[in-house]
Amino acid sequence: MSATRPLAVVTGASSGIGAVFARALAARGYDLMLVARRKDRLEQLARELESAHGVASEVLAADLAAPAELAGVERRISERSVDLLVNNAGFGSKGRFFEAPLDVQDQMHRVHVTATLRLTHAALAGMLARRRGAIINVSSVAGFTQNPGSVSYCATKAWINSFTEGLYLELKTMGSPVRVQALCPGYTYSEFHDVIGWDRGHVAKWLWMSAESVVEASLQGLERGRLFVVPGWQYRMMVFLARQIPRPIWHAAVLRASRRLGRVEGTGAVSG
Repeated sequence: MSATRPLAVVTGASSGIGAVFARALAARGYDLMLVARRKDRLEQLARELESAHGVASEVLAADLAAPAELAGVERRISERSVDLLVNNAGFGSKGRFFEAPLDVQDQMHRVHVTATLRLTHAALAGMLARRRGAIINVSSVAGFTQNPGSVSYCATKAWINSFTEGLYLELKTMGSPVRVQALCPGYTYSEFHDVIGWDRGHVAKWLWMSAESVVEASLQGLERGRLFVVPGWQYRMMVFLARQIPRPIWHAAVLRASRRLGRVEGTGAVSG
């Protein structure tokens, strides 16, 4: 890797928003550390980025839900001068909390919460010492509400929002130039919904966004120092209403929409 190019770490880089982040950052001149479970996809992406942009990529095949593999990624991050960390790894599930497999929900908490916590901690010390750097935690509009059939997903994304906001305030009190962002997309075209076997036809087309537009909004927001980035006017309106409308009224609206989509019966899915 170049001593002059900045280094970005992207988790969940093998597909979807993570792969788009990697391509966008390579185009901006970053070397990459690519983290995901599927080594073959990471290696293919690394070759693509080197060919297209002349940047170097380090591939780390790791399951962030596994403590030993997460610790290995932590060590590697702490050893490098990381300029940007994108905590993007994550997944969804469907079905009622008490019916969905507990091990899947436990893994979700490990990836969304524990991995975000530990990798942020590993990167932040060096950033503070160098007085430069940024962390993007990929959350969701689901972090501003709750949905039947998505209890753990919404809860872990709400944690990411709160955690990122707390870091933002701490860094401000220190006068540090290190930036943090919670990226909160809505329904995004990616493998996210394919993995859990959810039909995109349940959601109106105008609610769907491309991963490219989500990443571009994130990077523009980072340049402007924005804490929460919610891509798309429709989702910014949704978040505004979720924060302003009294909870009983909001709950009634959520239940009505959930019944229409079949979520109460455990057949629905989460947003991306």
